[in-house]
Order: sequence, then structure tokens, then C-alpha cells
Amino acid sequence: MNGNYRREKKPQNTVVSLTMDESFFFERAVRALDRYQYDKALKYFRKTVELKPGNPVNHCNMAGILSEMGNYEASNEALLHVLEHVDPSMTECRFYMANNFANMERFEEAEDALLAYLEADASGQFLHEAEEMIELLQFELKRNLRQHHVLARQGSDRHERARTMLEEGMFAEASDLLEQLLEEYPDFAAAANNLALAYYYMGMTDRALKTVEDVLQKEPGNLHGLCNLAIFRRHSGPEGAAEAAQLARRLSTVIPFHREHAFKLATTLGILDEHEAAYQHFRRLLSGEEASSDASIHHYCGVAALLSGRIGIAEQMWKQTLKLDPEAEAARYYVERLPEWKQNGVSELVSYHYRLEAVKRSELWRRWEERLTQDSSSMQETLIHTLQSGNEEEKRQVLKAFYSFTDEKWLDALRVLAEDSSENQELRSLAQQALKNSGENVAEEKERSELQFSREPAELPVWEKRWQDVLDTAIRASCAPSDFGLRRDLEALWTDFLRRLYPDVPVFSYAQGWAAALDYLTDKLRRGESTYEEIGQRYGVSASTVGRYVKRIDQVCNIKERMTMHSRDHRKGL
Repeated sequence: MNGNYRREKKPQNTVVSLTMDESFFFERAVRALDRYQYDKALKYFRKTVELKPGNPVNHCNMAGILSEMGNYEASNEALLHVLEHVDPSMTECRFYMANNFANMERFEEAEDALLAYLEADASGQFLHEAEEMIELLQFELKRNLRQHHVLARQGSDRHERARTMLEEGMFAEASDLLEQLLEEYPDFAAAANNLALAYYYMGMTDRALKTVEDVLQKEPGNLHGLCNLAIFRRHSGPEGAAEAAQLARRLSTVIPFHREHAFKLATTLGILDEHEAAYQHFRRLLSGEEASSDASIHHYCGVAALLSGRIGIAEQMWKQTLKLDPEAEAARYYVERLPEWKQNGVSELVSYHYRLEAVKRSELWRRWEERLTQDSSSMQETLIHTLQSGNEEEKRQVLKAFYSFTDEKWLDALRVLAEDSSENQELRSLAQQALKNSGENVAEEKERSELQFSREPAELPVWEKRWQDVLDTAIRASCAPSDFGLRRDLEALWTDFLRRLYPDVPVFSYAQGWAAALDYLTDKLRRGESTYEEIGQRYGVSASTVGRYVKRIDQVCNIKERMTMHSRDHRKGL
């Protein structure tokens, strides 16, 4: 070798231009944070601040990672900068500063920051956490905190009552109380957010949107309001869906300080199909001691991992889910499907639902809907052939798709199935419903419901055991083993109710009361003659209890109005 080297020149057209904007560095910060590479995460968060210094979220993200690294002094400097130069309305920064001072054992300064937060924050966003910190500081300071005024306590007792009403499904009563509260304290953001939820549950979508938009006009960064607005918009038509997508992108840049906010944000992002951002939040949640033993969060993280291209991590998460909860059937199903997915790619819908039944219902709807849009004429021939010669499960899948063809061949196939006494009764009932959806006037049996609720999968990242307990209680008390039609109607009404409530679903601690109301209303929709007293005896509850829970479901689902519009001749008093 002669020591003379010659480097080949690369073609000039191989240069790739990267847009290194705020989002570029934010994504890298989150990726580094997920790998616990705090130094890299901090470097990238600093870059987002340089690029968009007027965005308070960037400063708070940087403050959060500094706090995680134990650099509490620098974290407080970033938070103080937000209050003094970026957005003075972000009073929660003072609460974060109090936490940092407490971690530095500078308890006098922690007291100052905490009292400043309590005296400035009308929403009470961290009121309970602040009360816990008060106990800590009093112990460390060996005295009571200085006399102070808690702004959020103005009307807080009424606000707590209203929140309890929402949890119990008393939406009309909660809205009345919250409206009164906001007349006295118009800047009470938490009360306004809950009022928006109450309106949404009662089907008053326009008022719900107006209320949450008022909150965000005053506090553009209010996380609870942004999450609610995104979900409200998601279910308000094509224009609303587009706005929801924009909100989802905005929410994906937020990193909450507290577990409750992180879970709220993660589930919202999952609903909005922002799986990468949802994964990052679920992953961070699992780093905490409390969440590490929660099977459901492992499951949600597994779904988010798979949907964001991390099949290996998804497998780990679902296996851990099964260790914590051997009855986690959706996780078990996905683990069984993983070998095929690794080889051939994911070939079916993967949803955040915790119950396998809900997963399959979502997959069924998607699969048939996609095939229909590809070629309606050939798809129709396939469906007709399936009705004529398929097995029971295949026929059930076709009929549950609820297609509304008007072609005579399709209608003939439905009529034959509906009138065939040798067929399964459930299939015959489904065929009758499909005929009705196709515009045919079918003389329905008394057992069929006159009102149909949405069969579209409720966009829920979870299906809680307590929700299923209510449905199971109603089915056991009211359905014979072969009564598939009634079971389906109970499930349809209950699913419609939950879909309208989500994400703030009541606790449902009294399953018998909710099940009794579900039974009563389903019977009314099927033109039954049940009374509160009869239903109450069946479930071992009082007639007044049945009436109370019936009212709550009706407030959400607008059953009286829908029955009246559908058939005034058959309307029953609720």
C-alpha cells in the first residue's frame, strides 16, 4: 500500500432533507424517555423550548424531566419561567414547585409555593394531593401551616356532591347543581368540565361542546377539557372527526406529571388511534409501583405496543397480564395469535378491550364493513350464498352485519331464513331484523324490540368486570337459556348506555339496581307490561330503586323521546 487513499464522492442527489421542527425533537425526547435515557430526553426537550418558547407545554415537559433526574432547582426555574413569562394562568406550576422544594427538604419554600397554589387555583386540580402535602409539611415543620385561603374550597362541597351524582348516573341532578355553582364561580374549571360531561351523557351534545370550549378559551392547556373535547368531537360527524384528529396530535405532545392525568391521557389517545403516544404513557405508568401490579394496564400497554410496531414488547406485556390475571381472555387470545402474526403480519383488528367477546365484536364489524366497500355486488352474492349454505356461525356473522340491500335476491334469502322453523331461533330473529333494516315491513314477534340501539362497537379501551356483572345479573334473572333475542336486546341497550357515558362511567356498585332498570327498560322497548314492583321483586330491590335507576339510564339514552318518535301508539310511561 502506498499510503495514498482516494475517497469516492457520493452522488449529490442522495442528500435527504429532514424537517427538524418542534415535533421532531419532541418525538426523540419521548423515545429517549421511554428508554430511561434522561440526558438525551433533556437535550431534546430543551430543543423544543428553543424552537417554540411560547408553548408552556414544552417548558413543563423540560421541568418534568429535570425533576425526574433529581435536578429540582433547575426544574423550579423552568416552572417559574412559565408563570412569569409564558402563561401566568398555569397555577399548577406552583404545585409542581412545592413538590420540588419538598424533595430538596426546603420545607419553608415548599409551604410558600403550596399556599400560593391553593390561593390561586379555582379548579382544585390537585386539591387532594395538596392536602396530603400539607400533612407532610406540618410534620416536617412541627407546626400548622400559615393561615391561608383555599380558592377551590369555595363551593367544593357542592362540587364533590355533583361528582358523586355523576358517578351514580344522576346526570340531570348533577347538571343543576353544577350550573348553580358556576353562576357563583364562573372560573371553576373542574365544575365546568363535569357539567360538560353531564350534558354529554344526557345527549345534549351542543351544550357539552359549548361548555368545554368555554373552559379551553379561559385555560387553553386544561388537560381534562382537551381530552373531553377530543372524545366529544370524535362522535360528532366527519368535521368533528377531523378536529378530533388535530386534538389528538396536540395531546400526543403532553407529558402529565401525575398518574391520574397520565392514565386519562393514555386512554383518550388510545380511543383516538394515537397508539405511539398512548404506548409511551402506558409504559411510563408501568414504571410506578402501583401500576406495575395492574393487569389491565399491562394489557393496554401491550395493545399500544403492537399497534405502534413493537410486537416483542406486546408479547411481554400480555404474558405479564396473564401472570397477574389468568382470566384475562383477550390477552390470552392475542398471545396465541402472535406466532402467526410474527410470520405473516397482523391480519385482524386488535383493540384495547379487555374482554375477548368485545374484541371479536369489534373485529366482526370491521371485517364485514371493509369487505362490503370493496365490491358491493360480489359481496352481496357471497352473503346470499352464506345465508343459503353456510354454518350457523357464518350465517350469524352475515346477519349481525345488518346490511340494508334492497335487491330482491337478498330479501328472498332473508325471508327464507326468517321463516324456516328448522333454523336456530336467534338466526331467524336476526333475519327478521335485517329485513326490517332493508325497508321491509315485517310483522314482528312480541319478543323483538321495537327500538334498536347502536350495534357499532363502543369505542372503549376497556370492558370492566363490573359492567359485565350488571349485564350478567340481568341475563340470569330474565332470560331462558334459548332466549337469544332478549339477551341481545339487553346487551344492545347496556352497550349503548356505556358508550354514551365513556370515559366517565359510574362505579356501578349496586349491580342489582342497574340490572333491574336494564330489564325494565328492555321489556318496555319490547312492548312488555312489567311494573317497577314486579321487576323489583325479581331482583330483590324496591320499586323506588328500580324507578331511580330507570330514570338515570333514560337520561343518558333518551329512551322516552326515542320511543315517542318511533311509535306514539305504543309509548309506555317510564
